[in-house]
Order: sequence, then C-alpha cells, then structure tokens
Amino acid sequence: MTVIETLRSAFRGITANKLRSSLTLLGVMIGVAAVILLLAVGNGSSQQINNLITQLGTNTLTVRAGSGFGFGGGTTATDTSTKKLTLDVANRLADAGLGHVDAVVPQVTTSLTVSSTNANETSVSLVGTTPNYFTVTTAKIGTGESFTQADVADAAKVVIIGSTLATELFPTGSALGKSISVDGTPFTVVGILATQSSTGVSDANSVVVAPISRVQRSYTGFGAISTMTVEATSSADVAAAQGEVEVVLNQLLKYNPSDTTATAPYTVTDQTALLQTAASSAQSFTVLLGAVAAISLLVGGIGVTNVMLVTVTERTREIGIRKALGATRPAILGQFLVEAATLTLLGGVLGVVVALFGAQFEINGTQPVVLGYSVPLALGVSVAIGVFFGVYPAARAAAMRPIQALRSI
Repeated sequence: MTVIETLRSAFRGITANKLRSSLTLLGVMIGVAAVILLLAVGNGSSQQINNLITQLGTNTLTVRAGSGFGFGGGTTATDTSTKKLTLDVANRLADAGLGHVDAVVPQVTTSLTVSSTNANETSVSLVGTTPNYFTVTTAKIGTGESFTQADVADAAKVVIIGSTLATELFPTGSALGKSISVDGTPFTVVGILATQSSTGVSDANSVVVAPISRVQRSYTGFGAISTMTVEATSSADVAAAQGEVEVVLNQLLKYNPSDTTATAPYTVTDQTALLQTAASSAQSFTVLLGAVAAISLLVGGIGVTNVMLVTVTERTREIGIRKALGATRPAILGQFLVEAATLTLLGGVLGVVVALFGAQFEINGTQPVVLGYSVPLALGVSVAIGVFFGVYPAARAAAMRPIQALRSI
C-alpha cells in the first residue's frame, strides 16, 4: 500500500463519521490553542513587567526601610528612633556631595479618599515627594506643570494627579486648576500625569502626587519615609553609587554592617536585580501556564484513543477483508496510525489559527506575545500525541486474524 493510498484511506476513515471526527478535532484544537495562547500570555506579561522596570532606568537605586523599622504612613512625629529613613536623612544624603549620585528623591505613601464635586474615589494612593520625582521615575507630567521646591518648602496644597483619576473626578472637563479634597483637605490640581502602563492590582494612573512636606504635615507625620530613589550619574556608576550611599547611610543611621546582631535599617536594590527576579518569576509563571494548557492537550489525546477504538470496532469487517486479500500487519498498523496522526494534525493546525487570532486581543490587561517555538512545538506534540494514543487501537486492528474479523460481523 503506497503512502498516497494510505493517506486516502485515512481521510476516508476520518470523513466516514463527520460528527465524531469533528468533536475529536475540537478537543485537539482547544488543547493546542490553549498551549500557544497561555504561553503567549505568560511571555507578554513577562515583557510588560520587564519594560516597566527598564523604564525606571538602569541608573537608579531604590532604598527601602528595613524590616521592623516601618514603611512610612505608620509613624508619628514623636518617633525618635535614629535608625529610620527620614526626610532629614534623605536631605543629608543628597547634600553629601557623592561623586556618583545625581539625585536623591524621598517618598512617603499612604492611601486616602479623594473627591471632587462630581465623584468620590476611595483608597487612592497618595505619594509625597519632591520635584525630582518627575525626572527620575517613570511618572512624567502630561499636561500642566510640576510643583516646585518652593512648594515643598511652603508645604503648599498643590497636587499632580493620574490621568485615570482626573477623568473619574472631572468626567466633563479638564482637572487643571480645579480643587479636589484629599481626606477632607482641599488641594489645587496643577498637573496631570502622562498615562502609564499598569500591572498587578494597583493602577499607576490613579494616583495623587503632592509635596512631601504637606503629606507629612497633614497625613503621615514626620517619622519614617517609605523609599528613596537614588539616581546614579550613569549606568556604569550604579555599583559605585550604591557603595557611596551605603557608607553614608551607615554613618547617618549609626549602623555597623559587621555587627551580626544588628538588623539592617534599610535595603538597597537596583533595576538589574529587579529584572533578574522578574525574569525568574515570569519564567516560572509561563511554565506553569504551559503545564496547565498541556493537560487539555492530553485530554484531547485520550479522546483520540477513544475514537480510534470505536473506529477499529466499526471497521472490523473491512480489516478482515483487507487481511484476507493480503494486507500485511504493518500496512494495517500504518493505516490507523496515519489516521490518528491526521486527526491530531488537522486539529493542531486549527488550534494554531485560533491561538494566533486570540493573541491579537488583550487578555486581562496583558497583550499576548506568541513565542516562536510554541507553534511548531504545539503542532509536533499534537501529532506525537495522536501517534502515541493511536498505537493501541492500531495495534489491535493489525493483530486481528482475518477469519476472526470476518466471523465477528
């Protein structure tokens, strides 16, 4: 039996029962589409996170309060502990004249209710900082202007708000120059942030940024700040800048790193470390998604076995006649294996088409990015599954003795 004759026989077997074959194709198609699409979602999420971290700049460091020393918003002006990241510490660090540091941006954060005459939004993130915040971080002024160092010195009641929040509070007009209430305190909107990409639960475009002095005076107190963003002179100087920052902070906070009994009052991270952590987490996430999707492909393979077993039973007479006419065991085996492989190949091709189409749309805020290897991998696995799960039914058909096959009818 030639290859062409084998393929023709396989297609005749598939089209003999169109509904059953269609349902089998559907199972394989869903499995292949799920594998490609979920891997694409994982890859897209990874790229989105990496882009956000990269946007922070490869020349910045983030200094956070260490465990047990608070994260801002929870301290008061009566807190006199010396091992705190405070605004005074940030100012002294900025004034230290470090050769590899361009800027130090202190930040305090809390969540409050923000309202206008049109709307009321709860649990909005409030960031207290300095004007350098808009040049060092990813937050950029879209319209309007930033508050000034004079506003920080005067604890002025001015704010810059995110684009989403501006639309929610003022749906019918511009928010610039308007008054909003932050937990009962009136502020004037002087700027609106440019739209940023968001990942996770929080929306980067629903935020209020105000002078750090005003936020401390009205909400968080003058204790610990949340973080400090340190800008190095260049990407190549990040390590040197980190060393300088740590030396000064150890002096200001009276912390001795060689003292094993002392707890560090701060931690310093750079974007390289964040990228490595994000890449590792994203890879694990993508593998998990792929494993979950592979289960559906496995279920489709089991469906192929069921269909082929039914097919063998229904075609017992045909098998008997062919063997009586001289068909060899390998020929019968090959016929049913090709039929199973053809079923899964067709289902795989349809699954690829569905996955590529689905990848054109955002899924839960993430734009899928199809991995180049996922398409041939999914197709290859689908055909392999068809062959694997078709072996038993095909072997069962090939093992039939002609006279037994003819008697069973």
